[in-house]
Amino acid sequence: MGKSLNKAAMVVVTYKRQELLAGLFDSILQLTQAPWRIVVVDNENSADTQAMVQQFSERVTGRWGKTIIDGSGQQERVVYCPQDHNSGGAGGFSAGVKKAYDLGANWFWVMDDDVAVEPKGLDLLTKWTDRYQVIQGSRLDYDGGPFYWQYHFLTSLGIPDPIAPSAFGPSGRKTMNTMCFEGAFFSRQIVEKIGLPDPRFFIYWDDTIYGYLASKVTQPVIVSDVVMRRTREIGNWDIAGLRQLNSTSDMNRYHIMRNRGYMARYFMVHGDYRPALFALGTLATAAKELIRLVAVDRKHIFSGIPQLFRGWVDSRQLMHDPAWKPMQPLK
Repeated sequence: MGKSLNKAAMVVVTYKRQELLAGLFDSILQLTQAPWRIVVVDNENSADTQAMVQQFSERVTGRWGKTIIDGSGQQERVVYCPQDHNSGGAGGFSAGVKKAYDLGANWFWVMDDDVAVEPKGLDLLTKWTDRYQVIQGSRLDYDGGPFYWQYHFLTSLGIPDPIAPSAFGPSGRKTMNTMCFEGAFFSRQIVEKIGLPDPRFFIYWDDTIYGYLASKVTQPVIVSDVVMRRTREIGNWDIAGLRQLNSTSDMNRYHIMRNRGYMARYFMVHGDYRPALFALGTLATAAKELIRLVAVDRKHIFSGIPQLFRGWVDSRQLMHDPAWKPMQPLK
């Protein structure tokens, strides 16, 4: 199906979810185009995961054989990348993209362990690469229905646009100014221009800001082609059949608020910080999280509210930290 990509690397971040990872591995073996490298970042540094990756590597070699030598002198397609501590999704993606970059990858397809790729996923993304440097493929939800993702970010408020239309026109694409590390696909030139994903976020908003930074140097797009599906069921509140408010954890709640401090710092760097509007966006974010607690995570109300407050307090400190510096371009 069409052309194949030169040196496309998949970057998978996993943590204590071997069963889900096994499903993703099975789906990768069904791809109709061979990835050049599959970098598996293990935030747990688990012997079980290492054994899984070794077995997967043997299956990959049996399916596609070895490939051209990479920057470390190896020809294996699968690269195991254990971390010495759990650095969260943000740290995992930063480490994984760096590893793939150092090996010589020209394209990066990043994802967590709770998805499965569609057989033609890489082919479908490839067809857009002569026009765009950042491509977000569409996804199916756990139940097989379409998964709506808020692809337009309201920079002045620092929140996703809740009413961005979900329909695609005849072009099969929409412009976006953000990114989601559940399936984002971007080029080496982007990494060179904006640097690696910022590991300091730990979890939440890291991909949003990476997409925002990418939109400063290119035009990212989301396309109608379905390239993956979610494999983990999450409790949610269905809003008029159009949007869902998913369950989350207290750790997420803390970082949702704290990382707005990092977000504001990046906006300041690029001249997009509007204090009053950003404060309004922070208020809206807190309100959304309170609604989520009441509607979806009621049993966490007494633990969740203090985490939201603590995150907000820490975000204020980050906004005034004289030592903070943005991630640097690689070239």
